[in-house]
Amino acid sequence: MIKIRSIPFLLLLFLSRIGFSQEIDNSEKLRSLVLKSGQAEVSIPYPGRKETDLLTRNVSIRSVRNNTVYIMLSPRTVEWFISGGYNYSIIERAEPKGIRSSSNIKQAMQWESYPSYTQYDSIMRSFPSVYPSLCRLDTIGTSVMGRLVMALKISDNSGTDKGEPRVFYTSTMHGDETGGFILMLRFAEYLLKNYSLDGRIRNLVDNLEIWINPLANPDGTYNGSNFIISPIRTNANGYDLNRNFPDPEVTYVPRQKETTDMMKFMAKHRFTLSANFHSGEEVVNYPWDRWGWLHADNDWYRLISRKYADTVHMHAPKGYMDFLDNGITNGYDWYPVYGGRQDYVNYALQGREVTIELDTNFIAPAYYLAELWKYNRQSLTGYLENALYGIHGRVSDSNNDKPVPSMVFIEKHDKDNSQVYSDTISGEFVRMLKPGIWDLTFTADRYKDTTIINVSVTDGEETRLTVKMDPFLNPADTANRSIPLIYPDPASSFIKAVVPKSIRGETVNISIINLAGVKVSDFDSDVSDRDPVLIDISRFASGTYIIIFTSKSKKLSFRARFIISRRN
Repeated sequence: MIKIRSIPFLLLLFLSRIGFSQEIDNSEKLRSLVLKSGQAEVSIPYPGRKETDLLTRNVSIRSVRNNTVYIMLSPRTVEWFISGGYNYSIIERAEPKGIRSSSNIKQAMQWESYPSYTQYDSIMRSFPSVYPSLCRLDTIGTSVMGRLVMALKISDNSGTDKGEPRVFYTSTMHGDETGGFILMLRFAEYLLKNYSLDGRIRNLVDNLEIWINPLANPDGTYNGSNFIISPIRTNANGYDLNRNFPDPEVTYVPRQKETTDMMKFMAKHRFTLSANFHSGEEVVNYPWDRWGWLHADNDWYRLISRKYADTVHMHAPKGYMDFLDNGITNGYDWYPVYGGRQDYVNYALQGREVTIELDTNFIAPAYYLAELWKYNRQSLTGYLENALYGIHGRVSDSNNDKPVPSMVFIEKHDKDNSQVYSDTISGEFVRMLKPGIWDLTFTADRYKDTTIINVSVTDGEETRLTVKMDPFLNPADTANRSIPLIYPDPASSFIKAVVPKSIRGETVNISIINLAGVKVSDFDSDVSDRDPVLIDISRFASGTYIIIFTSKSKKLSFRARFIISRRN
């Protein structure tokens, strides 16, 4: 009896050791691939929303398709993934054969081959040399390995700032997603060459500041070479740059040089509209990526995304850019992303950005570059035209017509920083909205709030507003108070707070607590010596709240009460 029972036990032990051995072999194979190539792609069966959320916080998900999650691993993330015990398959890709390097600049500028980094640098410098009145070359920063991250400004006022809406195209922050790199170079040339020939192009260049950054991650694309040979997704330090931006949902991630340079550049220019080009799928992805609820302007995002994809369908064969909702998707519905550039622009900078996936191939074969251009050229032009539509205006002082930097928001509509701001120098603003009738409120320090009602927005047209704000001497700006002053009170979307003089001019923690004792908000803010603190309360329910201001350095705390009241 003992011998009979021991046979299945030994068999089970033998089989388990085989399985364990195979797992070790697979792990070693994965490690070896990452060591050799700088990255490896794996797939796992879709594990559900909760587990996918854990994955995307720790590794780079590149797509979710047909109940399968595709993941790109780097030297920084491979061990975490292996330790998770996932049932995975390694996707082995042959060495890229579609990369044809340009033999010279002339060949490169036929846009059917890939330039060397040196040739790319020369091409970027050639544009302002040939078109000095329309083009200027700027440097966003440098990569970890010292390569330039460059951007072209294309405008009829390329050397000055006229306060026109600024728009931004940027590509290839994942170094092995190369189609957009060539597409952006070709689009820049197209704008410059056709300025005097095409009225539609002239209208764009005359009325916008167009910025184009063809290559956001040169170290990943030119990975250890002057030529594109074995590009990788990450930067030289192994970080996915599209998971590296500040995000309120995740703990701090070491910010890479390419990221901090890009953040400074975008904060300086405050783009009205932008798009970030990728590859791996074919779809227009709109916010949010990290939150399950919809952006305040979700209907507008769907409208412009639909126009991009539908225009592509008019110029491409059936099957191109028809992924998910026939070529468009809400980011979170597809899969969550934390630390992404798109959400950072939309939330932290109050911009309007989408992510456009151009090609199911990561590395677009050279023969396919001309096709990508044919499919997308009209959409690239049409997308920028969105910045010419919606509500445009200027905010100024009613007494002297000087520009007033103000916040522009819509009651019961704006949330999650979807409000916009007028330019601090010109007073100009742009509020892109879906067609309809809107009421806009303008608020600025030391000015009375101004609301303009029944502003009509028509699809494909500009509505022009002139906004005059009346100044008033607000004692709250200078009062030496012993308790915080909150106004307006009651409020519905925003409150202003004047804190006691003893904690002005420093970093203050601000916490908001409802009457049930639940903390509904907790954040730090730099408090000005002269201006009230502006606080967004649009996501909180109606009711009474306690707000506490605590100096980070002096440990002094002050509290006040305010009411949120909204009429239905």
